[in-house]
Amino acid sequence: MTARPPRPAPAVGAEKVVAEGVRSGSDPRQATGPRILAMLHIGAADRNASPTAHSWCSCGRDLKVFGHQQVARLADDHTRHRSQCPLLTEGKEAA
Repeated sequence: MTARPPRPAPAVGAEKVVAEGVRSGSDPRQATGPRILAMLHIGAADRNASPTAHSWCSCGRDLKVFGHQQVARLADDHTRHRSQCPLLTEGKEAA
């Protein structure tokens, strides 16, 4: 019986690949195109369903509500937040 050669030890910090030439993990380069900074999504499953709304902002805001009155309030609050959020207004001040 012959002995098998030892497996090579993995290199510390070496990139792992999913397929040849494809890196895994996040891309260190910043995106240069447009990106979503804030979003309000309102939906209802069908005509008789209770509406839902989701307000999200890149500053960390993440609110979800259910029902007609709550959706209307969140839509107003989302508009107010967009005019006051420092992440959304900093570019407008410079322009």
